[in-house]
Amino acid sequence: MDIPLSTIAVVGLGTMGTGIAEILTRAGHEVIGIDISDAAAVRAAGALDASTARAVERGRIGEEERRTALARFRTFSDLRAAADAELVIEVVPESYETKQRVFRALDTIVSPTTILATGTNALSVTRLAADSAHPERVLGLHFFNPAPAMKLVEVVSSVLTSPQAVAAVTALARELGKEPVAVGDRPGFVADGLLFGYLNQAAAMFEAKYASREDIDAAMRLGCGLPMGPLALLDLIGVDTARTVLEAMYAASHDRLHAPAPVLGQLSEAGLTGRKSGRGFYTYEAPGSGTVVPDALTAPADREGGAGRPVRAVGVAGSGTMASGIAEVFAKAGYDVVLAARTPEKAAGAVSRIATSLARSVDKGRMTAEARAGTLARITPAGSLDALSEVDLAVEAVAEDLEVKQRLFAMLDKVCRPGAVLATTTSSLPVIACARATSRPRDVVGMHFFNPAPAMKLVEVVRTVLTSDETVATVRAVSTAVRKHPVDCGDRAGFIVNALLFPYLNNAIKMVEEHYATLDDIDAAMRLGGGYPMGPFELLDVVGLDVSLAIERVLHRAFRDPGLAPAPLLEHLVAAGCLGRKTGRGFREYARR
Repeated sequence: MDIPLSTIAVVGLGTMGTGIAEILTRAGHEVIGIDISDAAAVRAAGALDASTARAVERGRIGEEERRTALARFRTFSDLRAAADAELVIEVVPESYETKQRVFRALDTIVSPTTILATGTNALSVTRLAADSAHPERVLGLHFFNPAPAMKLVEVVSSVLTSPQAVAAVTALARELGKEPVAVGDRPGFVADGLLFGYLNQAAAMFEAKYASREDIDAAMRLGCGLPMGPLALLDLIGVDTARTVLEAMYAASHDRLHAPAPVLGQLSEAGLTGRKSGRGFYTYEAPGSGTVVPDALTAPADREGGAGRPVRAVGVAGSGTMASGIAEVFAKAGYDVVLAARTPEKAAGAVSRIATSLARSVDKGRMTAEARAGTLARITPAGSLDALSEVDLAVEAVAEDLEVKQRLFAMLDKVCRPGAVLATTTSSLPVIACARATSRPRDVVGMHFFNPAPAMKLVEVVRTVLTSDETVATVRAVSTAVRKHPVDCGDRAGFIVNALLFPYLNNAIKMVEEHYATLDDIDAAMRLGGGYPMGPFELLDVVGLDVSLAIERVLHRAFRDPGLAPAPLLEHLVAAGCLGRKTGRGFREYARR
């Protein structure tokens, strides 16, 4: 039997409650907004007025439609206003005591058939339902912030929830233009269950002074295509809210990766909860503002730490996809490039790959035929490392094998002129091990490009304990000259991006192993709820499961954290030769080319 949901009450008119009220109102529902704070009710009405005015300006709705929508929204300060609602959505602060108080009061006010939905993103729906007089009508309805823009809604059932209630709110979510994903009741559900572990690790990385907040955020935006960096996102969510979510996750999992980083507690206790307070990891123009203003932690505009060395000629050692991509980047920026491979044939093949890439750019109107010809003319293929004798910067881009890289650096040490900077593009191996293979470790640095190098804007500049300031300054300046964004980090497994990305991917695999959610639902949850360009399983199949497993093992060995141990399912797939798109099968099957 269908349950009509024409009148809906929203309890709690903060940012999330106001956003949900806006969606419902514009979809034609009568909305009763309830908040004990008159100021919150006034802000909610003002926000709805402003958002509908913007919609009229942009031609999305007419003025009459706007007036009708505004008339559907009424605010009250008493829960008794919800008496006639068919659905009540609770979005009060993340506290069992607060939410249980609301649910107990609603039990005495609304009809026994009224559905009670909690908007919690961390607390147990089952625990809230068990405390209700009618637990079968209690479920989770988890919208994502900002609710009007985000497509995902997690519909959370407890073991007590009736199928009719689930069906009713699932239909409502679809009517609102959202993508409902059915999930079971565990802290964090799907999206936040994966997201908050990643955010927690980013907070710990910042707390350890491993990288600046700006570099951590830029690395994840530019290296992973995320709409927002993790520390900026923590400020948007609320540092106190994130801490509450993580506490609930840790209580259920006892996984150290979910134990809230101490800095989250310190900021929360100090009232520095993010945008809503005007200060969190960043400082904002005013409470509630999203405009960041400089503060004591803001890095100076010029951070090179002194002048770098002049670089006119660049050598690239390798002939694979990454080597050819890096050579293309430097040549397009006007540098003379020597591309040295093990044989003349391999070097010629790499240049041919570059020529094809540049031809595609010409076809797409991104460069002229003359610019393509000039770029190719600046690349000299060579079948021996001896050709790198006069370069100012030598960039290694060979196989991700430490012994291979160490042998190569020993050869570069002998071949390259004194003063040349020697850079490795490793994504996970210790840069210091490459540096120690030379007699000039001060000149060795990590210069981690991302694949595909011509398109990806990020370069991680990895300093060892022996790297000189001048070497770092040189690589930062060159990175900027080739229109990349350099971020500074230390010589630690995974650097910034992989150290944050691969535990998240590993946790997604564990979620499937535990039969908590399907591949498709997890991918949809992270695309729609987290703003990720790809879901974790799409990304794993693109990266390659063998590559992913190798990085997971490096992280596990380096940090010795049980939570970083590679998921058994990943190891089994690699052992079976199911490596992702390149083999036609990974987590999914692909058509062979």
